[in-house]
Amino acid sequence: MNSTKKVLLATLAAGSMLALAACSGGGGGGGEGGGDGGLIGVAMPTKSSERWIQDGDSVKEQLEEQGFKVDLQYAEDDIPTQVSQVENMITKGAEALIIAAIDGTTLSEVLQTAADSDIPVIAYDRLIRDSENVDYYASFDNYKVGVQQATSLLAGLGLTDLEGAEVDGAPAGPFNLELFAGSPDDNNATFFWNGAIDTLQPYIDEGTLVVKSGQTDFEQAAILRWDGEVAQSRMEDILTSTYSDGSKVNAVLSPYDGLSRGIISALTDAGYTVGDEWPIISGQDAELNSVQAINAGEQYSTIFKDTRELATVAVDMATALLNGEEPEVNNTEDYDNGVKVVPSYLLESQIVVKDNITEVLVDSGYWTEEEING
Repeated sequence: MNSTKKVLLATLAAGSMLALAACSGGGGGGGEGGGDGGLIGVAMPTKSSERWIQDGDSVKEQLEEQGFKVDLQYAEDDIPTQVSQVENMITKGAEALIIAAIDGTTLSEVLQTAADSDIPVIAYDRLIRDSENVDYYASFDNYKVGVQQATSLLAGLGLTDLEGAEVDGAPAGPFNLELFAGSPDDNNATFFWNGAIDTLQPYIDEGTLVVKSGQTDFEQAAILRWDGEVAQSRMEDILTSTYSDGSKVNAVLSPYDGLSRGIISALTDAGYTVGDEWPIISGQDAELNSVQAINAGEQYSTIFKDTRELATVAVDMATALLNGEEPEVNNTEDYDNGVKVVPSYLLESQIVVKDNITEVLVDSGYWTEEEING
């Protein structure tokens, strides 16, 4: 708990420093923090995920506090729609673009148009690939997110604690584990996967964990567009093909809360009940329905990525660029988009389980007790 508090306080402190940097980033604008009333385009992938709604709202609110006008658009996971929305933002005279791409490989042409108009581009949480016209990237340490997801599974099984330290007298297993991955067109999905698999592989190699279905490749585990219904269908197929002999799934690596909810539905339909050999299930994004599911014992963990802090980083980047300054970054090595290494600012994330929901999510103001218990 003490280490969790330290991570939370460090994250909040970093966010506060970034906010101060954005407000003092030169250029004037009085109390509005340097915005000149110009337009900034914000392209988000979909409203079907609670997480992206929060991201869009946070970015818009913070940009407006800086004195900018904001064109916030959602493309409902349709690539041509997102391309058209970004084109329209450029036509309307956007001075900067903040883009959470649906498919990070499909924006090269429209980003060239932006570059030709000297419009800086910030990739938001999802790296935009195959284009030199991406100036900065704001995200989390996505490899570490994968490590945290896997560590939470190990902790739920009693093999380690939440810091990853092995537990004395840990059960020998074997435990049946099934693996899910994110969308193959999202660059983050491979970072999550690699972090998780690197953490789980020693336990798989020694036989403590067994992927009974044999589906251990990213391509087999990947769920296009992070679709919860597709995850549910895949889990149903695994249960039918692999567990009809009466054996049980003990843990499921899920990289996103929306997939976790689909997996939970498949398990419930197959006759699994909470408290009776119910599997340990991971997640990500601390979506309210999944936090409630953690409270109810259906989902073991999620990874909290504070979208308010991510919005602060993106706004700080945009403000600095439009003031002729160089945005703060903390990673210039790991995020190669196929054409260039994109300078990045990576935030920290936290494991959330039932015991620390209040400490991490309520005390930080992300969710209220009433929302969680509602």
